[in-house]
Amino acid sequence: MKNTFLIILSLFLVTSCQKEIDVDLADQSGKIVIEGNITDQSGPYTIRITKSVAVSNPNLYPEVADAQVTLSDNTGQTETLQHIGDGKYQTSTFMGVPGRTYTLKVVSEGQQYIAQSTMPEAIDFEGLEQDSFKFGDRTSYTLLPIYTDPVALGNRYLFSFTINNMNKKYIDVFSDNINNGLPNQRPIMLPNDDRKGADHQVVAGDTIYVEMQCIDTKVFTYYSALLDLSNGSGVTPSNPPSNISNGALGYFSAHTQRNKSIVIQEDNNQ
Repeated sequence: MKNTFLIILSLFLVTSCQKEIDVDLADQSGKIVIEGNITDQSGPYTIRITKSVAVSNPNLYPEVADAQVTLSDNTGQTETLQHIGDGKYQTSTFMGVPGRTYTLKVVSEGQQYIAQSTMPEAIDFEGLEQDSFKFGDRTSYTLLPIYTDPVALGNRYLFSFTINNMNKKYIDVFSDNINNGLPNQRPIMLPNDDRKGADHQVVAGDTIYVEMQCIDTKVFTYYSALLDLSNGSGVTPSNPPSNISNGALGYFSAHTQRNKSIVIQEDNNQ
């Protein structure tokens, strides 16, 4: 078992940064919620627009079906998106390219909402390395994303993963403030059923599907605050700082996307 001290230390540093997204919008009922992603992979891309509801209500978010939604970039590319149902607006020919700045414009109920996001350059996601540590009779697994951070300071990353065929998605966000210009040394902590919020203990034979995104600073700030909120750290205001104007909830992210998967192997060295 290698890097045990680093992994145990990281457990205390990053546990609060890995949660299923679940934000309390009790005091924001009826506000517009915009969720949009543009990637460097082939489209179509989708912008979803709904209304927030009180926490006491069922998790059925009212769709916004009559908005005018436009995407454009700083090279002159522009497209008006078509509503395809369930509050989702979809592109047909729009292309995501690293280095470009994208603008989302939504007009709904006489209000205009604007967001911008710049897609970073892609960074090679080389693979995943498994490790583990043991407390008592319980084995906890970690994954180390293999990539090298560029020399320039200011790179931001989002890692999301799912387990087997489960729908629950976990996220973690990294910055290069500590490990700038070096191979990544920060592991992703995989769920263990004795940890707060975990409903599955990862064991040998599980398949972990990991997505790596290179994100811009405002999107990183949004997700960092979102994770703090879901951990109950008392961040103010009660919703994460959206990069969308006019008081909208949600986010708009232009990011690169790379995917890897790994099957957890039995650790026979413990």
